[in-house]
Amino acid sequence: MKFPFLPVAALIGSLITLSVGTSLAKSLFPFVGAEGTTTYRLIFSTLLLMAFWRPWRRTWSWNEAPLLVMFGATLGIMNLLFYSAIKTVPFGLAIAIEFTGPLAVALWSSKKPLDFVWIVLAVLGMGLILPLSQQMGADSPAALDPVGIGFALGAGFCWAMYIVIGQRVADRIGAFATPMGMLVAAMVVTPFGISVAGASLLNVEWMLIGLGIALLSSAIPYSLEMYSLKHLPKQTFSILLSLEPAVGALAGWLVLAEQLSTQQLCAIGLIMAASMGSAMTAGQRKPTET
Repeated sequence: MKFPFLPVAALIGSLITLSVGTSLAKSLFPFVGAEGTTTYRLIFSTLLLMAFWRPWRRTWSWNEAPLLVMFGATLGIMNLLFYSAIKTVPFGLAIAIEFTGPLAVALWSSKKPLDFVWIVLAVLGMGLILPLSQQMGADSPAALDPVGIGFALGAGFCWAMYIVIGQRVADRIGAFATPMGMLVAAMVVTPFGISVAGASLLNVEWMLIGLGIALLSSAIPYSLEMYSLKHLPKQTFSILLSLEPAVGALAGWLVLAEQLSTQQLCAIGLIMAASMGSAMTAGQRKPTET
Protein backbone atom coordinates (compact mmCIF):
# COMPACT_ATOMS: atom_id res chain seq x y z
CA MET A 1 0.00 0.00 0.00
CA LYS A 2 1.35 3.40 -1.00
CA PHE A 3 2.10 5.91 1.75
CA PRO A 4 -0.39 8.81 1.35
CA PHE A 5 2.31 11.47 1.26
CA LEU A 6 0.25 14.40 -0.05
CA PRO A 7 -2.70 14.05 2.39
CA VAL A 8 -0.31 13.67 5.34
CA ALA A 9 1.76 16.64 4.14
CA ALA A 10 -1.45 18.67 3.76
CA LEU A 11 -2.49 17.96 7.34
CA ILE A 12 0.96 18.75 8.74
CA GLY A 13 0.91 21.91 6.61
CA SER A 14 -2.42 22.90 8.15
CA LEU A 15 -0.96 22.49 11.66
CA ILE A 16 2.07 24.60 10.74
CA THR A 17 0.05 27.43 9.14
CA LEU A 18 -2.33 27.44 12.09
CA SER A 19 0.61 27.73 14.49
CA VAL A 20 2.20 30.52 12.46
CA GLY A 21 -1.15 32.31 12.27
CA THR A 22 -1.58 32.11 16.05
CA SER A 23 1.97 33.38 16.58
CA LEU A 24 1.17 36.29 14.27
CA ALA A 25 -2.04 36.90 16.21
CA LYS A 26 -0.09 37.24 19.44
CA SER A 27 1.92 40.08 17.90
CA LEU A 28 -1.33 42.09 17.64
CA PHE A 29 -2.29 41.72 21.30
CA PRO A 30 -0.41 44.85 22.46
CA PHE A 31 -2.33 46.97 19.93
CA VAL A 32 -5.91 45.62 19.81
CA GLY A 33 -5.92 43.02 22.57
CA ALA A 34 -6.94 39.38 22.34
CA GLU A 35 -10.53 40.53 21.80
CA GLY A 36 -9.69 42.77 18.84
CA THR A 37 -7.46 40.09 17.31
CA THR A 38 -10.23 37.52 17.61
CA THR A 39 -12.60 39.98 15.95
CA TYR A 40 -10.23 40.40 13.00
CA ARG A 41 -9.86 36.65 12.60
CA LEU A 42 -13.59 35.95 12.65
CA ILE A 43 -14.69 38.86 10.46
CA PHE A 44 -12.12 38.22 7.74
CA SER A 45 -12.66 34.45 7.94
CA THR A 46 -16.40 35.05 7.50
CA LEU A 47 -15.82 37.19 4.41
CA LEU A 48 -13.49 34.59 2.88
CA LEU A 49 -15.85 31.70 3.61
CA MET A 50 -18.89 33.62 2.37
CA ALA A 51 -17.14 34.36 -0.90
CA PHE A 52 -16.22 30.70 -1.33
CA TRP A 53 -19.45 28.95 -0.23
CA ARG A 54 -22.02 31.64 -1.21
CA PRO A 55 -24.60 30.40 1.33
CA TRP A 56 -27.28 32.73 -0.06
CA ARG A 57 -27.78 30.15 -2.83
CA ARG A 58 -29.46 27.87 -0.29
CA THR A 59 -33.03 28.23 0.91
CA TRP A 60 -32.96 28.86 4.66
CA SER A 61 -35.61 28.21 7.30
CA TRP A 62 -36.09 30.04 10.60
CA ASN A 63 -36.29 26.61 12.25
CA GLU A 64 -32.56 26.23 11.59
CA ALA A 65 -31.67 29.50 13.33
CA PRO A 66 -31.47 28.29 16.97
CA LEU A 67 -29.04 25.49 16.10
CA LEU A 68 -26.92 27.80 13.95
CA VAL A 69 -26.82 30.44 16.68
CA MET A 70 -25.66 27.88 19.27
CA PHE A 71 -23.06 26.56 16.82
CA GLY A 72 -21.72 29.99 15.91
CA ALA A 73 -21.76 31.36 19.45
CA THR A 74 -19.81 28.35 20.67
CA LEU A 75 -17.26 28.85 17.89
CA GLY A 76 -16.88 32.56 18.68
CA ILE A 77 -16.49 32.08 22.43
CA MET A 78 -14.02 29.23 21.86
CA ASN A 79 -11.80 31.49 19.74
CA LEU A 80 -12.07 34.37 22.21
CA LEU A 81 -11.20 32.19 25.20
CA PHE A 82 -8.24 30.57 23.44
CA TYR A 83 -6.72 33.90 22.37
CA SER A 84 -7.28 35.17 25.92
CA ALA A 85 -5.48 32.09 27.24
CA ILE A 86 -2.33 32.51 25.15
CA LYS A 87 -1.83 36.02 26.53
CA THR A 88 -0.32 34.39 29.63
CA VAL A 89 -0.04 30.65 28.90
CA PRO A 90 2.56 29.30 26.40
CA PHE A 91 1.01 28.40 23.06
CA GLY A 92 1.79 24.66 23.14
CA LEU A 93 0.46 24.25 26.67
CA ALA A 94 -2.73 26.16 25.84
CA ILE A 95 -3.38 23.83 22.89
CA ALA A 96 -2.72 20.78 25.07
CA ILE A 97 -5.21 22.00 27.68
CA GLU A 98 -7.77 22.83 24.98
CA PHE A 99 -7.35 19.32 23.54
CA THR A 100 -8.93 17.87 26.69
CA GLY A 101 -12.29 19.05 25.33
CA PRO A 102 -12.47 16.85 22.22
CA LEU A 103 -10.67 14.10 24.14
CA ALA A 104 -13.47 14.13 26.73
CA VAL A 105 -16.05 13.83 23.96
CA ALA A 106 -14.18 10.89 22.44
CA LEU A 107 -13.91 9.08 25.78
CA TRP A 108 -17.40 9.92 27.09
CA SER A 109 -19.02 6.80 25.66
CA SER A 110 -15.96 4.57 26.04
CA LYS A 111 -16.59 1.07 27.29
CA LYS A 112 -13.30 -0.74 26.59
CA PRO A 113 -10.90 -1.14 29.56
CA LEU A 114 -8.05 0.22 27.42
CA ASP A 115 -9.82 3.58 27.18
CA PHE A 116 -9.29 3.99 30.93
CA VAL A 117 -5.54 4.20 30.19
CA TRP A 118 -6.11 7.25 27.96
CA ILE A 119 -8.15 8.93 30.70
CA VAL A 120 -5.33 8.33 33.20
CA LEU A 121 -2.74 9.75 30.78
CA ALA A 122 -4.85 12.87 30.20
CA VAL A 123 -5.37 13.38 33.94
CA LEU A 124 -1.64 12.95 34.60
CA GLY A 125 -0.85 15.45 31.85
CA MET A 126 -3.26 18.00 33.30
CA GLY A 127 -1.82 17.35 36.75
CA LEU A 128 1.60 18.43 35.47
CA ILE A 129 0.16 21.61 33.94
CA LEU A 130 -2.27 22.88 36.56
CA PRO A 131 -0.73 25.23 39.17
CA LEU A 132 -1.41 22.89 42.06
CA SER A 133 1.77 23.98 43.80
CA GLN A 134 4.28 26.81 43.64
CA GLN A 135 7.31 24.51 43.61
CA MET A 136 10.38 26.02 42.02
CA GLY A 137 13.06 23.66 40.81
CA ALA A 138 16.05 23.92 38.52
CA ASP A 139 13.91 23.05 35.53
CA SER A 140 10.55 24.34 36.77
CA PRO A 141 9.34 27.87 35.99
CA ALA A 142 6.87 29.74 38.13
CA ALA A 143 3.36 28.31 38.26
CA LEU A 144 1.26 29.20 35.24
CA ASP A 145 -1.34 31.95 35.42
CA PRO A 146 -4.52 30.28 36.75
CA VAL A 147 -6.73 32.74 34.86
CA GLY A 148 -5.01 31.82 31.59
CA ILE A 149 -5.44 28.13 32.37
CA GLY A 150 -9.10 28.80 33.11
CA PHE A 151 -9.49 30.43 29.70
CA ALA A 152 -7.82 27.42 28.03
CA LEU A 153 -10.08 24.99 29.90
CA GLY A 154 -13.08 27.09 28.87
CA ALA A 155 -11.91 26.93 25.25
CA GLY A 156 -11.62 23.15 25.61
CA PHE A 157 -15.18 22.92 26.92
CA CYS A 158 -16.39 25.05 24.00
CA TRP A 159 -14.48 22.79 21.59
CA ALA A 160 -16.30 19.79 23.06
CA MET A 161 -19.65 21.56 22.65
CA TYR A 162 -18.65 22.64 19.13
CA ILE A 163 -18.11 18.98 18.18
CA VAL A 164 -21.42 17.84 19.67
CA ILE A 165 -23.45 20.70 18.17
CA GLY A 166 -21.44 20.61 14.94
CA GLN A 167 -22.44 17.02 14.26
CA ARG A 168 -26.12 18.00 14.45
CA VAL A 169 -25.56 21.10 12.31
CA ALA A 170 -23.64 19.13 9.68
CA ASP A 171 -26.44 16.56 9.46
CA ARG A 172 -29.12 19.23 8.96
CA ILE A 173 -27.29 21.92 7.00
CA GLY A 174 -24.09 20.43 5.62
CA ALA A 175 -21.08 22.49 4.50
CA PHE A 176 -23.08 25.75 4.46
CA ALA A 177 -23.06 25.63 8.26
CA THR A 178 -19.40 26.70 8.27
CA PRO A 179 -19.78 30.22 6.81
CA MET A 180 -23.06 30.83 8.64
CA GLY A 181 -21.59 29.65 11.93
CA MET A 182 -18.57 31.89 11.38
CA LEU A 183 -20.91 34.83 10.72
CA VAL A 184 -22.68 34.27 14.04
CA ALA A 185 -19.30 33.88 15.78
CA ALA A 186 -18.13 37.23 14.37
CA MET A 187 -21.35 38.92 15.54
CA VAL A 188 -20.90 37.51 19.05
CA VAL A 189 -17.24 38.51 19.42
CA THR A 190 -17.17 41.89 17.61
CA PRO A 191 -18.73 43.84 20.54
CA PHE A 192 -15.92 42.56 22.78
CA GLY A 193 -13.34 43.64 20.20
CA ILE A 194 -14.85 47.11 19.88
CA SER A 195 -15.08 47.56 23.66
CA VAL A 196 -11.36 46.81 24.06
CA ALA A 197 -9.76 48.15 20.86
CA GLY A 198 -12.27 50.79 19.74
CA ALA A 199 -11.16 52.82 16.74
CA SER A 200 -7.81 51.00 16.66
CA LEU A 201 -9.60 48.22 14.78
CA LEU A 202 -9.79 50.58 11.79
CA ASN A 203 -6.00 50.90 11.57
CA VAL A 204 -5.12 49.68 8.06
CA GLU A 205 -1.84 48.10 9.17
CA TRP A 206 -3.54 46.06 11.90
CA MET A 207 -6.35 45.13 9.51
CA LEU A 208 -3.86 43.70 7.00
CA ILE A 209 -2.25 41.65 9.75
CA GLY A 210 -5.75 40.55 10.77
CA LEU A 211 -6.40 39.39 7.21
CA GLY A 212 -3.15 37.41 7.31
CA ILE A 213 -4.24 35.82 10.59
CA ALA A 214 -7.59 34.81 9.05
CA LEU A 215 -5.81 33.26 6.06
CA LEU A 216 -3.20 31.40 8.12
CA SER A 217 -5.43 30.41 11.04
CA SER A 218 -8.68 29.59 9.24
CA ALA A 219 -8.84 29.65 5.43
CA ILE A 220 -5.62 27.78 4.56
CA PRO A 221 -5.73 25.20 7.41
CA TYR A 222 -9.42 24.49 6.77
CA SER A 223 -8.77 23.89 3.06
CA LEU A 224 -5.78 21.63 3.74
CA GLU A 225 -7.66 19.68 6.40
CA MET A 226 -10.62 19.14 4.07
CA TYR A 227 -8.26 17.73 1.41
CA SER A 228 -6.53 15.52 3.96
CA LEU A 229 -9.81 14.27 5.44
CA LYS A 230 -11.00 13.18 2.00
CA HIS A 231 -7.88 11.09 1.36
CA LEU A 232 -7.01 9.70 4.81
CA PRO A 233 -8.88 7.24 7.04
CA LYS A 234 -10.60 9.13 9.87
CA GLN A 235 -8.51 7.26 12.46
CA THR A 236 -5.22 8.27 10.79
CA PHE A 237 -6.45 11.85 10.49
CA SER A 238 -7.31 11.99 14.21
CA ILE A 239 -3.95 10.53 15.25
CA LEU A 240 -2.01 13.02 13.13
CA LEU A 241 -4.18 15.89 14.39
CA SER A 242 -3.00 14.97 17.89
CA LEU A 243 0.41 16.37 16.91
CA GLU A 244 -0.99 19.91 17.14
CA PRO A 245 0.21 20.59 20.72
CA ALA A 246 3.77 19.59 19.75
CA VAL A 247 3.68 21.77 16.62
CA GLY A 248 2.30 24.62 18.72
CA ALA A 249 5.04 24.20 21.32
CA LEU A 250 7.68 24.24 18.57
CA ALA A 251 6.14 27.35 16.98
CA GLY A 252 5.98 29.04 20.38
CA TRP A 253 9.68 28.32 20.91
CA LEU A 254 10.85 29.34 17.42
CA VAL A 255 8.57 32.34 16.77
CA LEU A 256 7.62 33.62 20.23
CA ALA A 257 10.70 32.46 22.22
CA GLU A 258 8.42 30.66 24.70
CA GLN A 259 10.44 28.30 26.89
CA LEU A 260 8.87 25.17 28.35
CA SER A 261 10.19 23.11 31.26
CA THR A 262 10.76 19.36 31.05
CA GLN A 263 7.67 18.90 33.23
CA GLN A 264 5.52 20.95 30.85
CA LEU A 265 6.87 19.09 27.80
CA CYS A 266 6.02 15.81 29.55
CA ALA A 267 2.50 17.11 30.17
CA ILE A 268 2.07 17.88 26.46
CA GLY A 269 3.40 14.41 25.59
CA LEU A 270 0.96 12.69 27.96
CA ILE A 271 -2.06 14.55 26.57
CA MET A 272 -0.93 13.84 23.01
CA ALA A 273 -0.53 10.15 23.86
CA ALA A 274 -4.04 10.11 25.35
CA SER A 275 -5.45 11.75 22.22
CA MET A 276 -3.64 9.36 19.86
CA GLY A 277 -4.62 6.34 21.95
CA SER A 278 -8.24 7.43 21.99
CA ALA A 279 -8.18 7.84 18.20
CA MET A 280 -6.75 4.34 17.76
CA THR A 281 -9.27 2.63 20.04
CA ALA A 282 -12.12 4.65 18.51
CA GLY A 283 -11.18 3.17 15.14
CA GLN A 284 -11.23 -0.31 16.68
CA ARG A 285 -14.64 0.27 18.34
CA LYS A 286 -16.54 1.33 15.22
CA PRO A 287 -17.06 -2.07 13.55
CA THR A 288 -18.46 -3.63 16.71
CA GLU A 289 -20.74 -0.72 17.61
CA THR A 290 -22.50 -0.24 14.27
